Amino acid sequence: MLRHLTYKIKSTGPITVAEYMKEVLTNPAKGYYVHHDMLGEKGDFITSPEISQIFGELLGIWFVSEWIAAGKNEAFQLVELGPGRGTLMGDILRVFSQLRSVLKNCDISIHLVEVSQKLSNTQALALTEEKTPLERSTESPVYMKGVTKSGLPISWYRDLHDVPQGYSFYLAHEFFDVLPVHKFQKTPQGWREVLVDIDPQVSDKLRFVLAPCATPAEAFIQPDETRDHVEVCPDAGVIIEELSQRIPLTGGAALIADYGHDGTKTDTFRGFCDHQLHDVLIAPGTADLTADVDFSYLRRMAQGKVACLGPIEQHTFLRNMGIDVRLKILLDKSHEPSMRHQLLQGYSMLMSPEKMGERFNFLAFLPHQRLHGGNHQTSAGQSKPSASPVAGFGDLVWR
Repeated sequence: MLRHLTYKIKSTGPITVAEYMKEVLTNPAKGYYVHHDMLGEKGDFITSPEISQIFGELLGIWFVSEWIAAGKNEAFQLVELGPGRGTLMGDILRVFSQLRSVLKNCDISIHLVEVSQKLSNTQALALTEEKTPLERSTESPVYMKGVTKSGLPISWYRDLHDVPQGYSFYLAHEFFDVLPVHKFQKTPQGWREVLVDIDPQVSDKLRFVLAPCATPAEAFIQPDETRDHVEVCPDAGVIIEELSQRIPLTGGAALIADYGHDGTKTDTFRGFCDHQLHDVLIAPGTADLTADVDFSYLRRMAQGKVACLGPIEQHTFLRNMGIDVRLKILLDKSHEPSMRHQLLQGYSMLMSPEKMGERFNFLAFLPHQRLHGGNHQTSAGQSKPSASPVAGFGDLVWR
């Protein structure tokens, strides 16, 4: 990967941080996500679903709660962006199975947006019924199809644009933080983009330099920006624009969970290898690269087309969703000391302010009429929505 990058830079000059991230993470030949199992204890980082089943269960309840509050549409698509190993979707589908009596008249389908063939195979192993062979296609936007263990149709896509339009709930958990960012530094001459170049002193070493003049991505910086260093993510803006067009048109909601800030942080670009911080420019392709999500930018890119709730901190969202009640039920059912210890440890990791409790945030996009009651025509098979509070962003109303 280093040889590939140095050749590229020698051929075309210094590259943007966004281009560097894209090459390092998703290059088909050497990309980190293409060839590494980055999740779990043996990987480079652990995500909330890998820590505790409760996390996915509460998200499953959130989608059912929103489906009920919005009028129980006769069908919905559950679309996950970047599903990892499929652990989170597995926990959500288990909740759907347990609530079969509530969902029995609803036609549900699962749609996964995943660029890594390796990860999509891992997801299929975790989620699909072995007896039903997977259908694979290299020509179609749906590159894989199958049936989940609970009998729901499941499809894989490389791009959100390829997912069919329709009443949908969208989930993006630790998805936006790995999208490529452009980095900018304020100078006496104005904003200058941070680029990646070859160190003139050491031919196989990379370094950061500033662009000599303005670059196109500068258009994403707000005119009234007060920080002296900013990171912008055009790819995230494209996805948010797509979601904010789809949700008012066809109904549903989007739930975004990630670590990030509300337009206050500056330099957050970093690498992780073996659960340790790793220099982003050393041994590219061997470590995960990530940057905190700027939630103020996501809200801005929605352009008022949808109602935005949050961001709120993870510990607040999960407490509102009833994590304490769920933990007590699981502890009461568990007689194994090791299992009880695991449950308590997982709870602490998710909720403690020093761990994930305050670092992770939740943001929701909903149709404006969801918050104001039924000031719109309802479709066939959908009862009039109520203007009840949105679960997680207030106390859970539906039990």
